[in-house]
Amino acid sequence: MKRILRDERGMALAVAIFALVVVGALVAGAFFAGTQEQRVGENQRRVQTSFGVAEAGVQERVMSWQPDSMNKRQEYPQDSVPIYSLAAAATAPGGTGRYFGYSYKLGSNIFLIDVTGRDQASANGVIAGGSGARQRIGMITRLAPVDFGIHASLTTQGGVNLTGNADVNGNDQNPAGWLNCDPSGPPQAGIRDPGANVGTSGNGSVQGNPPVVNDPSINNNSFTNFGGATYAQLAARATITLGPGTYKTNPNFGGPTGCDKTDLLNWGDGLNPASACGSYFPIIHITGDATLNGDQGQGILLVDGTLSVQGSYQFFGIAIMQNDLKTAGGGNTDAHFWGGVMAKNADLGTQSLSGKATLNYSSCSILTALQATSQISMMRQRGWVQLY
Repeated sequence: MKRILRDERGMALAVAIFALVVVGALVAGAFFAGTQEQRVGENQRRVQTSFGVAEAGVQERVMSWQPDSMNKRQEYPQDSVPIYSLAAAATAPGGTGRYFGYSYKLGSNIFLIDVTGRDQASANGVIAGGSGARQRIGMITRLAPVDFGIHASLTTQGGVNLTGNADVNGNDQNPAGWLNCDPSGPPQAGIRDPGANVGTSGNGSVQGNPPVVNDPSINNNSFTNFGGATYAQLAARATITLGPGTYKTNPNFGGPTGCDKTDLLNWGDGLNPASACGSYFPIIHITGDATLNGDQGQGILLVDGTLSVQGSYQFFGIAIMQNDLKTAGGGNTDAHFWGGVMAKNADLGTQSLSGKATLNYSSCSILTALQATSQISMMRQRGWVQLY
């Protein structure tokens, strides 16, 4: 019979080693797959966190929009305004990350807010083997100007009495030296009222198309509720708030930027629009009766009481009074007001416009003041896009 070799010593060790190798490979594969899944999950979490940080940065920019410095009518590259920087990024709410970027002016009323967000770990540079995650979002926004419903040089409830050389002119005119104005638009009414009396004596006159228009829809709400905001909301947004009194306002060219906006009597420079204060259009709120006796201002003027204008004072933009408007003299100026004036005339008395006082309708002054003071809002359709 054939001898059978029965000496099998050492097979158990070989099988055990083989089994250990197989099991080790399976365990190593499981650990590798788990690690990869964990890394993918961490990366996704960081990407989503970065996306949320970028969204927060965009919304923060919309909410903290500074019209006086960001609604600039300039060409590229001066139209870009930094939203912090990579080296000095802003911290997102809750400390979830940091963001930075720019806002770009795409048109007269259109802006692109470009923000890059990074989660906290990525922003701190503690991610091993790479720079971490980042997400970039672009939001298209537009200016949302208040619709004051200005369709005349002077809108009022009460009567108007023009004496001396006073003139209310509804023909669209551009102020001298304003080079960025569009061509003059169609003439508006000189005075718009609900049917009150307009009287003239001496050389007082009303011009426009028509000179006087009677609008029965004018009431108290016409001077406190506007399209997009109320008088109280505008007053709450005021750049400058003053009490009752007599004021002399002029541009102040001090400060690091060449225009000291902390000066409450600096209301911009409408006489020299190319100056450092020429692009400064504040919202001014006076909480009672006021008298302006030199020299100039621009923006949106809100007066809770009666406004008296004396001498050669000139204002460029929109002026709203909750009581009367009174003027005396005009000096050597062409007009006291360039833009649109709304005087509620709450006591329904007769407004007094005398001397060389002139109210000139100016769509350029109105639009420029609105553009310089308006907040922004997201476009309703296709307002944002993920950038790479």
